[in-house]
Amino acid sequence: MIRGEIKHPGVLAALASAGHGSKIIITDAHYPVATAVRQGAPIVRLALIAGEPTVSFIAQRIVAAIPVESAELPRVPDEHLPAEVHAELLDILGDTPINWVSRSELYEVGRSEDIALCLVSGDTRRFGNLILTVGVLHND
Repeated sequence: MIRGEIKHPGVLAALASAGHGSKIIITDAHYPVATAVRQGAPIVRLALIAGEPTVSFIAQRIVAAIPVESAELPRVPDEHLPAEVHAELLDILGDTPINWVSRSELYEVGRSEDIALCLVSGDTRRFGNLILTVGVLHND
């Protein structure tokens, strides 16, 4: 029996297969998964109802399970600030380096060969997308 919080076999398999430099994308419910995620990438749709689970809920569990080297978040137009979801994600990511990207850049990364896993949330908040780059384990 697995002791960690994550129990989904597809998620565990993809995380175990991901190596340094692999990318994990966690999307909101609005993300165009059919056209903006690498063909053949494992896609796990976690939404059961609108709004849940949130991107933050998923991110918190993924960040606890793997080393994260860096993250990419979408830039938010001024008229949509503040983005509540970003405040939550920044808190979860702590001192992880953040690269703020445009929507087109986010989609470009989502289509890259480095995508090891796409997790689709039920989060209906705008700009709730996150790409994590897997880091390396350190002997502490």
